[in-house]
Amino acid sequence: MGEEKKQTIMIVEDDSFVMDIYKTKLSQEGFAVVEAENGMEAIKKLKDVKPSLILLDIIMPYMDGLEVLKKIKENEETKNIPVILLTNLSQKEEVDKGMALGARDYLIKSHFTPSEVLEKIKSCLADNQKLTTNN
Repeated sequence: MGEEKKQTIMIVEDDSFVMDIYKTKLSQEGFAVVEAENGMEAIKKLKDVKPSLILLDIIMPYMDGLEVLKKIKENEETKNIPVILLTNLSQKEEVDKGMALGARDYLIKSHFTPSEVLEKIKSCLADNQKLTTNN
C-alpha cells in the first residue's frame, strides 16, 4: 500500500446538485474533497486546508467567486494554489476578469461532463507540479 498523500480539491459551489456531481467524480478518482458552499466559507476553510486545486464558482451569495479569487491571490499561503473558475455561458466578462486576477482556467458548467472536468483538473495539477518543481 503506497502512502501517497491524497490530493485535495476544494469545490466552492452554491448549487448542491453540481457540488454532488463533482464531489462524487473526484472522490471516485481518489481525490479528497473539501466543500464550501459560498465564498466566505471557502476563505474560512482555507485557513486550515491548503488544497492542491480550487474549483471556484463565480456566481455565489455573500461573496462572489472573483472576490474569493482576489483574496486567494493576495494571501501568501494560498496564492500559488491553481484555481479553475466554474461559470455559466453568459459570463464572458467575469471570466476575463478572473483570468486577469490569476485564475488558471475556467469551465462552462453546461458544456463539460464530470469526466472532462476531471481531465482539466488533472492537467492543471500536472502543470502546477512542473511549475513548482522547476523553481
